Amino acid sequence: MSHDRFPAISDLKARAQRRIPHFVWEYLDSGTGTEATLMRNRTKLDGVLFQPSILHGVFTPDLSTTFLNREYPVPFGIAPVGMSGLIWPGAEQMLARTAAKEAIPYTISTVATQTPEDVADHHGGQGWFQIYPPRDAGIRADMLKRAKDAGFHTLVMTVDVPVASRRERQTRGGLQQPPHLTPRLAMQAARCPAWLDGIRKTGMPRMKLMDSYAEQTTTLPSNQHVGYLLRTSPDWDYVDMLRAEWDGPLIIKGVLDANDVTALADKGVDAIWVSNHAGRQFDAAPATIEVLPAIRAATDLPIIFDSGVQGGLDIMRALALGADFVMLGRAFHYGLSAMGEPGATHVVDILRQDMIANMGQIGARRLADLPDRVI
Repeated sequence: MSHDRFPAISDLKARAQRRIPHFVWEYLDSGTGTEATLMRNRTKLDGVLFQPSILHGVFTPDLSTTFLNREYPVPFGIAPVGMSGLIWPGAEQMLARTAAKEAIPYTISTVATQTPEDVADHHGGQGWFQIYPPRDAGIRADMLKRAKDAGFHTLVMTVDVPVASRRERQTRGGLQQPPHLTPRLAMQAARCPAWLDGIRKTGMPRMKLMDSYAEQTTTLPSNQHVGYLLRTSPDWDYVDMLRAEWDGPLIIKGVLDANDVTALADKGVDAIWVSNHAGRQFDAAPATIEVLPAIRAATDLPIIFDSGVQGGLDIMRALALGADFVMLGRAFHYGLSAMGEPGATHVVDILRQDMIANMGQIGARRLADLPDRVI
């Protein structure tokens, strides 16, 4: 039934836009500037073509993979999205449960509406923790301990937010931090009864982890929230400190330059995450799929890919050009907003079925066949 109504991520996106308030939609769906980078991600992905292939007989492609010494049934997972619980009430726990059920990674953001402890009983050992680097060493040490104690085994440091981006659409939408319903926003919320009912149950979302380290007494624009007050713009020495303090896998997220990857490997990083923050941070950045081949050629480190992924075919494109794993953020939140918790599971199934269908068209029986099928 779900595939009849929502056969593609775009169908979930269309329903999500109707079910969440406009100011929430602008937070979820917008980029920055003229959104050229956001559009470039899509255009460049569409330019990656495969050669169809015939007469391979009946087969079901094997989508399983190993990443950072863990087995996964599919080569994709759930990327960190700040303020998930604003987009759909209870989102962090819902996504963690989906990850546990589907045996895929779930990455909780430093600026989530729930703390690692809140999600500990839900992620089923699939938890990754994304950190925006705190300025204070004591706060950093405490965050890492809390994440580890809550069962988050992999650490992701985001490095592509040295300063707050403009995010003009988001700003025009009227969201402020901590979120509160002004008369204008309350009118929007009133048109979305399912979202509003969820907010009544959970309360207005806050960045609970960050709030535990700083009492926020002022109202801030949504692109200059309390997280920016506590974080720093990291340097290479910061990577050394983090590597020394975290004894699990360490991933650096936000890499776009092949010239950086050798130094990251020398720092003891376990994987790199090629990302342009889905077009939300800098509007003159290259599309991630453009830079991926050069980064692959420059390193033997495992590579994660994100930004612009809208279906299983896009996952195939990234894997074919050198990625080992792909992460999606917006897509899972479209699913939640469209269908509630079952929507996140439906996203996994859409991606899986899309990969199976498209790999069949090019005669790819396993993921390792994809590079040979690119035109």
